[in-house]
Amino acid sequence: MQYAILCYHDEKVTCAWSKQHDDEIMAKLGAVMEKHKSKLGPVARLLPTTAATTLRKDRDPPLVIDGPFAETKEQFLGFYVVDCATLDEALDFARELAAVNPGGAYEIRPVAAFYPDKAAS
Repeated sequence: MQYAILCYHDEKVTCAWSKQHDDEIMAKLGAVMEKHKSKLGPVARLLPTTAATTLRKDRDPPLVIDGPFAETKEQFLGFYVVDCATLDEALDFARELAAVNPGGAYEIRPVAAFYPDKAAS
């Protein structure tokens, strides 16, 4: 089963890190990823929300606006996709990530693949 591990943190905190601190955190996360590379799928680190654009689809025509306009303390910063036999195994991976990058939260969700072409056959 594939699980998405969604990374959340207060962007004011992470954007205030020095380059050296950010490099240290990324190196520690890299070591965890290397340890689990056989089950690791796509990983993405998102740019800050100041670089975001939102398409409001509840209008006709849809409205494009700058920013995510999330009304939350923590922002979605990136994700990992891991192939684990159980939720407990995915949680263990998330715990290892958390040990080297404290603060914020990891949301673990099973991934259901969607292939429109295969659904029609």
